[in-house]
Formats: sequence, structure tokens, C-alpha cells
Amino acid sequence: MNVMTPKFGLGASVLRKEDDAFLRGEGHYTDDETREGLLHAAVVRSPHAHASFTITDLETARAAPGVQMVLTHADIAELGEVPCLATPKQADGSPFQPHDAPVLCRDVVRHVGDAVAFVVADTAIQARDAAELVEVDYTVLDAVSDLVAAKSGDGALVWNDRAANIAGHMHEGDRAKTEAAFTEAAHVTTIDLVQNRLVCNYMEVRSSVGEYDADTEHYTLITGSQGVHGMRDTLAARVLKVGKDKVRVITRDVGGGFGTKAFLYREHVLVLVAAQRLGRPVKWTADRTEHFVTDAHGRDNLVTGTMAMDADGRFLALKVDLHANLGAYASQFGPMIPWFGMSMATGLYDIPAIDVDCHMYYSNTVPVDAYRGAGRPEAAYLIERLVDECAIALGLARDEIRKRNFIRPDQLPYRTPIGRLYDTGDFAGHLDAALRKAGWGSFETRRAAAKAEGKLRGIGFATYVEACAFPGSEPAYVELTHEGRIELKIGTQTNGQGHATAYAQFVAEALKLDYDLIDVRQGDTNDTPTGGGTGGSRSIPLGAVSVRRASQSLAEKLKKLAANELEAAAVDIELEGGEARIVGTDRAIGFAALAAAAKSDDDRKAVGEFKQDEATYPNGTHVCEVEIDPQTGTTELLAYTIVDDFGVTVNPILLAGQIHGGVAQGIGQALIENAVYDETGQLVTASFMDYAMPRAWDFPFFDFQTRNVPSTTNALGIKGAGEAGTIGAAPAVMNAVVDALRPAGVSHIDMPATPLRVWEALQAAR
Repeated sequence: MNVMTPKFGLGASVLRKEDDAFLRGEGHYTDDETREGLLHAAVVRSPHAHASFTITDLETARAAPGVQMVLTHADIAELGEVPCLATPKQADGSPFQPHDAPVLCRDVVRHVGDAVAFVVADTAIQARDAAELVEVDYTVLDAVSDLVAAKSGDGALVWNDRAANIAGHMHEGDRAKTEAAFTEAAHVTTIDLVQNRLVCNYMEVRSSVGEYDADTEHYTLITGSQGVHGMRDTLAARVLKVGKDKVRVITRDVGGGFGTKAFLYREHVLVLVAAQRLGRPVKWTADRTEHFVTDAHGRDNLVTGTMAMDADGRFLALKVDLHANLGAYASQFGPMIPWFGMSMATGLYDIPAIDVDCHMYYSNTVPVDAYRGAGRPEAAYLIERLVDECAIALGLARDEIRKRNFIRPDQLPYRTPIGRLYDTGDFAGHLDAALRKAGWGSFETRRAAAKAEGKLRGIGFATYVEACAFPGSEPAYVELTHEGRIELKIGTQTNGQGHATAYAQFVAEALKLDYDLIDVRQGDTNDTPTGGGTGGSRSIPLGAVSVRRASQSLAEKLKKLAANELEAAAVDIELEGGEARIVGTDRAIGFAALAAAAKSDDDRKAVGEFKQDEATYPNGTHVCEVEIDPQTGTTELLAYTIVDDFGVTVNPILLAGQIHGGVAQGIGQALIENAVYDETGQLVTASFMDYAMPRAWDFPFFDFQTRNVPSTTNALGIKGAGEAGTIGAAPAVMNAVVDALRPAGVSHIDMPATPLRVWEALQAAR
């Protein structure tokens, strides 16, 4: 039977309406900003990971051609620091006490790339040239270059006001109940894992333009972000120390965010201060190396997981000992990211007891914060690698041990031992569907064929669950303009996901209007009073419901307005193609005329808001098949199958794009990407010469389908999807790699499974 694809609303396969401008080269990013009198800035950055310093010569730089200003810490001492906003409760009940980042360092730098001075000149080249003329006398100090060094307790301190480099300690779960379960356990399995450090590497590096109106004492910041309202509020209250009505933040097009563009950075502050003092707009744009050494990194954990099981392989309790690197400073949400992971540690399994310790450390490295998935990929990686090891230890099939321990549909809604409330799902159902699609039952035939050719073939899978669309709301504002168009304003922020298309689907559905007549506006604190921004896959589950409600409300208003103009009853009015028409007649009035007939703005405007009290929980199964050449250690991905439960699909095309991109990032972490510091704290992978990125030829075709069970938490049944691909990918790939290597005597390997690491593991096993 053929199923009609809807033209509007939920399920419509609408092509991205924003792509036309991008394909024509008409996108508008922050670095495209230009205006009369625009100045350019460069940052003097530390070449050392840890050093005290004195600036010995500024005058040469100040006298250089085109230079308008050189700022140091002494010039901006009245400003607040760039704050950490996450202060989770510690194990002893006290709040986390962060070390924030100074806008410019005063006398100590704590990572390579730390900011020492800010140079403003007529051109970008002049600013960079002058930055090289700033003389700084550094006294190099011992550096804590990685997490192992930070947790050892020996040697250097990042912060002298602490007895050790421990930043904090969080605990979740019931220790006594867990210990009791371990005492009764018939089997115990443990795994130690490394979560490699990653650099985000979005396509568009950060850029900022600052302006200041002296007459109104008003700042305007233009920058790529994941939400302007939170940035404005933090910037105003915590750093500039002015009312938020004195700060406007604008975001144009954004070339990727992935969490890393959600934060307030020093350069946001510096361009505004320079603009205020010089009376001219100031722009700063990073180069790629600055991105590597300044923008928040991701992951960087060491973790031990231990599972207690009964004689039948049923899970009784889970212990997790997590060690997380925060970097030199506590980034905006940095301390919360390990907690997000802790809260999802049990995955899709019915585990009665859990005991999780999280130890956080400072190191002389770039601060670590949210990167696509933000703690949930780390949690999925731990539990899925551990469950595979449990299956091997007990001699159970990897699918069987999962089915034996999954939360059953009749147990839902299900409260996890850390308090997460899963509403709906069929976890064994998507596992079975994915394994069938992947040819799980015939794999051993393919393994034997590969062995005959001297290759090692493996298959692995991972189930996952993530928490997203956290409790809250995202109001939507719709308006019929005098030109007969519909304008939607909302406080989320597209970073390439396709919000203009997805939101327009709901507007078009309610008003039966062509997509080209719908304008979506985001990224301006003057447009909406509030906005939660984009992160945690919240934009569609929260924002789309609000957009739909606002659009439905506006439709009713327009019908009443049209009824008055056409002398008919509102129930007899239909909306279609930019007109309001009396049903069954040719009497109609266009939207522009309706706008002109409105007696007040309220007649042509509407607001919708959906408030959600609990997170949503998308989940699914990823299956990966690999082949390894033992002579070179090269791993080839032969097949990749995904079956996901996203509750409801808004747009299949947009959804596939999100999943493909997320899987690519997860595969990148599993096989390719790794940020490496040497013992002095130098980032030796600070460019694309040394930091490998995944490319198209690294991936097979992704076989993706949904097996949706609508959420009962969300008003439209939507669970969210933006981070899901990343969460399921790394454990699926690594379980496949280990499955391929195990017959050759290799039972464990950490990410990234590069050709060298794989080859060395095989040589050691021989």
C-alpha cells in the first residue's frame, strides 16, 4: 500500500528552505560583517602551558602602523571573569567552587593559548603584526599535561590555592545497596576505558564584532552562537556588570556549533570593551590554530566500570569510577558534563543499584566542556563496552545478555536508580530489527570468508539512550506582516540543523501557506524576551510544539478577522495559499489585506508556549561491521545499520542528515581523532597536519530507519534526535573492532583505534 507523504507538518519530507542562499554563496556569517570604521583585533597568546609572566614592552606594539589600542589585564581589571555557570552539588553536599577564566591573564598563564593581551588595529594583518611586537617575559613553570598527571597527586599544581589538582568530587547512587548486591553476586566483570580528548572543528571558526553606542551606553555583540539570550545575560551580569537591557547579542548564520559555540568566550568581551573605548566597531576572527588552543575541547575521561551479576547473567548493580579533566579553568558548563553522563550510566538496562563516583581535575590544558552529546556518549560507551565484556565472561551471546537485562515495555515508565524517568520504548524491538537488517545471523560466514583472505572481520553493536529536551519551555511568536507573510520569532538558534525548514512545517500546516512565505527569525535578543538557545536536542521537541500552538492560535485569529471582513461566520472560513476564503465560494481576502484590516497588532500576532516537566529519551541500536588488515592495522567499515526510536519524525530528510552527521563524529572519535599534549603541555595535534579528521571515504553507506514509539512526555510525541548518532556510534564501532581482534588474541583496545594502535596490539598479542 502506498502511503501519502504529508505536504505540511509532521512527517513531511521538505527540502531545506535555507539551502538556496548557502548554495548561492549568500549566507551571512559573522566574519562577513563589515561597516564603516571597522577595526580588527588579534590576541597575544601564551606559548607555554604554565608560566608566570611580566609584560616588558607594550609601547613598540602601540606605536606600530595602524594600531589603535593594546589592552592588558591592568586595563580591564574592573571586569568580571568569564564564569563557570555549573556548580553541581559535591559528594559532601557543598557546591562546586570553580576557578573562572580571566578575560586577560594578570601574571600567570595556565595553558597554551591563554590570553595575555588584545591588540586592535586598522587591519587584521596590522593587528597580528603588532601582537608579535608585545614583549612578554615568561618564567616557565612545571605543567600538568594530562589527566593521568593531574590525578597522580605528584608534582605541579595548576592552582596554588589548592593542595592538589582535584577540582571536585560528585557522587550519585546508593553505595550501601550496591555493595550488598556485589556481596551476593555470582559474577563480577570490570572494564577500564579511555575517553579520548576531542577538538570540535566546526567548519566556521569563531568570530565576533563589538559595537558601542555612547549616547545610549549600549553594547551590541555580533557572534556565532548557540543562543543569544544566555550569552547576553552572562555577559551583562557577570562580566560587564551592566543591566541586560544595555547589551544586545545578534547571531547570523552559524557554520556548526556542536556545544562548543554555546559558551561565552574572552573575545566576546574584548571586542565590546575595545569598541566602547575607541568609539568604533571592532572585529576579531580566529584562525584554525586558535580554535585548537582556545575553544573548549570535549570528552577526556578515564573510567572504570564494574558489573555485578547473578548466576544467570542478570545485572544486580553497577559501580562507576569516573575521572574527568576540566582543563585549566572551569568552563561554562564543564563540571556538569560528567554529571550528565553519570545520570545515564545504566543505559537501557534494569539495574537495581548503582554507585557512581566522579572526580574532576584541573590540568594545564584547554578547558573541557560540552561536545555533541555532552556526557551521554561517555555513558553509552562505558555501559555498552562493559556489557559486551560481561557477555564474553559468562559465555552468553551479546544480544542475549542485553535482552535478558533490558527494561521491558511493561516496566515503563521506569525510574532509573539515579532518577531518570524513561517514558516509552521497545528496546528489544529495535535491537532485533537492527540485527536483522545487519545480517547478524549470517555473519560467521562472512568472517570465515575474510579469514581466508588474511583479514580479520568483526561485528559489534550498541544500544543507547540519551536524555534531551530537558524540562523547560521555548516560547514562539508568530505574526502576519503587512506584506502578507508570516514571521516566526523564537529563541533557539540554528547551527545548520534546518530550523527554518522544520519550524516552517508547523506554521504551514496551521495556515496552509507556502513555505516561501514563512520567515523564521532567530539570533537577536531584541526579537524575543527570552530564549533557551540550542543544545541538548531541545529545539524541535520544545520549540516545534510552541510553534505549532502559536500558529494554530494565529490561524483562529485570522479566521475571525476574515469573517468580519467577508461578513461570514468564522467556522465557515478556510485558510489556503495566503488567502482566507468562505468555504465553497470564491469570496476571499488575501493575507496582506487581512493585516491591513487588523484593528490592533494583537489581531495579527500570537504566542505559543509548551512547558515540559521531564526530559525525553530517544534510544536505538547501532550495528557496525568492520574488516581489519593485520599487516597494516587499517580498519575498514563495511556496513553500518541504525534503528532508532525518536518518538515521532518531523522531517525524514532533516532527520537523516542529523543522524549521518552524528554517526560520522562518533566514528571519528572511535577510529581517528585524538587531541594529544606532550609532557610540557604543548598541544602537538594543533592543526590538521596532526589532528586527523574523518572524511567521506572513511564511511560506508548508512542504513538508517526509525522504529518510533511516541513519547508520552512530549505533547507531540517527539523525543529529539540531534545528538543521538554520536552517542550510539563509538561503542558500536569499538565493539566491532574488538570482535575482529579477539580471535587474534587482542581483547581490549582504547579509542582511537588507529592503524598504528591496532597493529601494535596485534604484534603484542603474537
